[in-house]
Amino acid sequence: MSKRTAVIGAGVMGETLLSGLIRAGRSAEDLVVVEKREERAAELAAKYGVPVVADVAAAAEADTVLLVVKPQDMADVLAEIGPALRPGQLLVSLAAGITTSFIESRVPAGVAVVRVMPNTPALVDEGMAAISPGTHCDEGHLVEAEDLLTSVGHVVRVPEKQQDAVTAISGSGPAYIFFVVEAMIEAGVHLGLPRTIAHELAVQTVVGSAAMLRETNEHPAVLREQVTSPGGTTAAALRELEVHRVRAAFLAALEAARDRSAELGS
Repeated sequence: MSKRTAVIGAGVMGETLLSGLIRAGRSAEDLVVVEKREERAAELAAKYGVPVVADVAAAAEADTVLLVVKPQDMADVLAEIGPALRPGQLLVSLAAGITTSFIESRVPAGVAVVRVMPNTPALVDEGMAAISPGTHCDEGHLVEAEDLLTSVGHVVRVPEKQQDAVTAISGSGPAYIFFVVEAMIEAGVHLGLPRTIAHELAVQTVVGSAAMLRETNEHPAVLREQVTSPGGTTAAALRELEVHRVRAAFLAALEAARDRSAELGS
């Protein structure tokens, strides 16, 4: 008998997971979506052929429930669905900063909770998700969570105490990359390139560099040195980055993101 999965929250990430699961071969009949806005519900039902319901508690009949809601909405959603949950069910939370203990204190004892930190490249099936088990999780629950999330990218397991650091690196990480690419494009325009050309050069350089990191499995320092000829253009540019303490700024930025993640979860 196939397992039934419910998705609570049909925003960008919720729809991303829904479409990824369908592309990965999950039957629409084994999925249910909770969406209270009628227009949005009709849109999702027409687009994916899945049942869409307004009642959060109705999703509790599923074997696995994905909570893809904003952190500030989590308590209200748990108040609605909690009484309908049963021991052994899998509850997967994608809400930033929300701890497994917070969720477990609001659902029946024995409900298996998995905390996830996803990121937006899941939109193009290149996501990076880190998962952490709650008190009642067994290996089967973790494997099921991994199976769901690999439909839109890669998954790693981490202790929950490391989730704030994960948030700083991969959760917020795409914004850092976009920031760097934006700066490269602006620099290209400043140096006399048409914006369209500068955009294509910067974007493909990042895509190609990421592919090299993945496929060669070399340390980034090794690949950087391969590009850096003594006394050359790259060396001149890297010297300026070091003078302006870009490496130190990244460290400080990620520490700030980690600390803010911890604040949100407290």
